[in-house]
Amino acid sequence: MSNDLNFYINGEWIKSDSNDLIDVINPANEEVIGQITAGTKDDIDIAVKAAAEAFKTFSTTTQDERIELLKAIIKEYENRYKDFVEVITKEMGAPQWLSERAQANTGLKNFKETLEALENYEFEKKEDGYTLRREPIGVVGMITPWNWPMNQITTKVSAAIASGCTMVLKPSEISPYCSMLLAEVMHDAGVPKGVFNLVNGYGPIVGAALSEHEKVDMMSFTGSTRAGIAVAQASANTVKRVQQELGGKSANIILDDVADLEKSVKGGAGHCFLNSGQSCNAPTRMLVSSKNYDKAVEVAAQTANNTSVGDPNGEFRMGPISNKTQYEKVVKMIEIGIEEGARLVAGGPEKPEGCEKGYYVKPTVFADVTNDMTIAKEEIFGPVLCIIKYENEEEAIKIANDTEYGLAGYVQGELSHAIEVGNQIRAGQITINGGARGNAAPFGGYKTSGNGREHGKHGLEECLETKAIIAPEV
Repeated sequence: MSNDLNFYINGEWIKSDSNDLIDVINPANEEVIGQITAGTKDDIDIAVKAAAEAFKTFSTTTQDERIELLKAIIKEYENRYKDFVEVITKEMGAPQWLSERAQANTGLKNFKETLEALENYEFEKKEDGYTLRREPIGVVGMITPWNWPMNQITTKVSAAIASGCTMVLKPSEISPYCSMLLAEVMHDAGVPKGVFNLVNGYGPIVGAALSEHEKVDMMSFTGSTRAGIAVAQASANTVKRVQQELGGKSANIILDDVADLEKSVKGGAGHCFLNSGQSCNAPTRMLVSSKNYDKAVEVAAQTANNTSVGDPNGEFRMGPISNKTQYEKVVKMIEIGIEEGARLVAGGPEKPEGCEKGYYVKPTVFADVTNDMTIAKEEIFGPVLCIIKYENEEEAIKIANDTEYGLAGYVQGELSHAIEVGNQIRAGQITINGGARGNAAPFGGYKTSGNGREHGKHGLEECLETKAIIAPEV
């Protein structure tokens, strides 16, 4: 990209005074594919001030004007769709089929779902004795991760646009190019100057400066719980709103009345390995009754062994882990699982055959896992499935809730029974029998998985303030 070393601020690409450069690595072959500039506190200050100035006018745009703007963004996104697919695969290692069908596609879906929410939203309505107004909160600071870059970026950006907010985005320095491509889309779609701003850099510098800034009215963060705590602490002195989607360790309870045990286990394991296991809502703890346990372990192991791993540009189901640091963490966690006595039934810490170069990990399955083991408690963020035995339904629910996280949960069984069990799991989103998630469904967590919700109407409302107008009747 011609603007690799620049930032998008106030409607144009500008050069930073920083001389600190960050290598962008292709995880499939460990080669440097480019460099970006590591931004500074001063860069953030310039971007935030541009966003604050733009808010004065953008906040007064009509609902219809923002509808038309979202339509223009969608059109430009569609025009650059193949570019998004190519960039995502190259910089974070998602197999091309996944980049095309899911990674890039979630970005497009988010814009469309937000558009639909905006078309049907009432920003002002009469209540009993007062008028309720919903108004844009102001400048939104956004910090996004590397694992599903366009999904996480676009759900935040689309909500800000729809609500009449302006924004400053700090994407992950590991997968920055798709966000820079989005900046080009926003520019070509005619987004007003200062509404969308982008600054690359490291979290402890750029992310902290954004979180601390007095002119930022809201922080929207997706990432690890550890980093989320840091964002909240940095935001506290200015009492800004903080919306967070953080870590997860989701349980997948397979009930005895499940219609097809083999299909459910295979689907659950496959979901765990999707995107190389780098999904915060991945069903990484599979809970199976003693009655069905041995069969489930067998099927899960077969699923792992049948999951092909290799070059994301090839015909493989799974690509590499997105970066070296995360690769080393995943390998270490597999080794810890073995050391703590879990039974390794598929995979392991060694690289897959033929994948000596690149950050590749075998799809791994552990049996005889107890919920007090490290691999059952900590988020691994890799293709590692823990299978845990339960004796009765009450124990299964207890195990599912015995975690600091509460992002997602999964239940498979007779429909009414599965819903009943799902209602007892403390998590922000429960999927029953593999149901496809509606893109407009709220997404966010309980406990240390975060606060607030994203997607559709719910994401839009995160960016709004509530005002009551109390006036005499005329």
